[in-house]
Amino acid sequence: MVHQVLLIITLLSIWLSLTMAMVTLFGAVHFWLKNSTEEVAITPLPRYPTISIVVPAHNEDVVIAQTMSALLNLNYPADKVELLLYSDNSEDNSEDHTADEMRRVQQLPEYRDRNIVIVERTGKGGKAGVLNDSLEIATGEYIAVYDADAMPERNALYFLVRKALEDPERHVAVFGRNKTRNAEQNLLTRFINQEIVVTQRVQHIAIWHLFKIGRIPGTNFIIQKDYVTEIGGWRDGALTEDTDISFKIMQSGKLIALAYNSEAFQQEPEHIKDYYYQRLRWAKGNYQVVINNIKHLFDRSNWRVKIETFYYAATFFWFNAAILLSDILFVVNVAFYIAGLFNPAITIPFTFGTNNVLLAQVLLVNWVLMILLYMLQINIAMATQFGQATTKQIWLSFLSYFTYTQLFMAVSVHAVLQVMGDALFHRNGNVWVKTKRFND
Repeated sequence: MVHQVLLIITLLSIWLSLTMAMVTLFGAVHFWLKNSTEEVAITPLPRYPTISIVVPAHNEDVVIAQTMSALLNLNYPADKVELLLYSDNSEDNSEDHTADEMRRVQQLPEYRDRNIVIVERTGKGGKAGVLNDSLEIATGEYIAVYDADAMPERNALYFLVRKALEDPERHVAVFGRNKTRNAEQNLLTRFINQEIVVTQRVQHIAIWHLFKIGRIPGTNFIIQKDYVTEIGGWRDGALTEDTDISFKIMQSGKLIALAYNSEAFQQEPEHIKDYYYQRLRWAKGNYQVVINNIKHLFDRSNWRVKIETFYYAATFFWFNAAILLSDILFVVNVAFYIAGLFNPAITIPFTFGTNNVLLAQVLLVNWVLMILLYMLQINIAMATQFGQATTKQIWLSFLSYFTYTQLFMAVSVHAVLQVMGDALFHRNGNVWVKTKRFND
């Protein structure tokens, strides 16, 4: 009886996850059909608020010069941009020390008259700590955040500000989309690129289009300085400070608007170890956010908070657990089936009665649908990217399902165990592992 209940729960959970994925895909397709042929003009804004661009950098001497040049060459009035560069507890004590590299770029003739502030920080709190420190010295009306490896396109900031000015009372934060700048480096970066494109061009697009729900990413966004000060800033030490503050904003009834034309390139891990520990930090941070916000499913929080809480709880706990359980049931059944070939007395444990044909059919349909929907999401997302809708991407998405996504399941299990261990043994789980950067 117990094994049949487990089967039913697993199958229903996966069907619900497929339904949510289909709704998301529908929202994204509807959005792109409406907007993909729209010609976007760069017209003067009604006003140009001062922007304080904050760049947290920890041992980023390899990429910081390129990032500075990209930010200082944005299509936005130079006298309205303040660039705050933080060398945060950097340990790259060489000729190319992060702060020294910042100062080298600052002294270039074309940038000597720009408003650039370089801070060598030794405080705590990680990236969130840097952002909170920046609130004390920033003079801009808006804080813009770019990671040290970010390469925003020339009009990225313009589009963010334009969206904010559409409804400054409600659009207290605006985020753009991010793209992989080293996508063709190796097989791993190609997989990551597919994941990023789906996240940015399907998931984020769909939930904004359908529900006006936005999520602050780690880079390429702006937020009203006075507003973020009013809500207490970022939570120091948070592993995913972006998700954490997104919930704060939604709880206040304000919106995080999407400026889908604002794009920035970011560098992704090129080795499995770097990828694993980066995603482990993200997964732990998301689990912590879910645990901290699960109460909003049962209190009087606004409906957007409830939808987002349910989405995160379902995705990171319920659906991951169901997929893992499904994999375990499949492996166990296969093992018992093989053993039964040699000993007819051994029967398959997870079945609906004595007839295994129905179970086999249900599981087969279920898994085929999961694979097809996964591939469909990727390839529809790729179709919105110029030059990326290729036959190669179809086969790559198929391979990704059996390799890359299974690696993420390992990351998820590891993250859950670490979160539980941190709670049981009172460990400090908010320890960052630096993602290695590479010369392009």
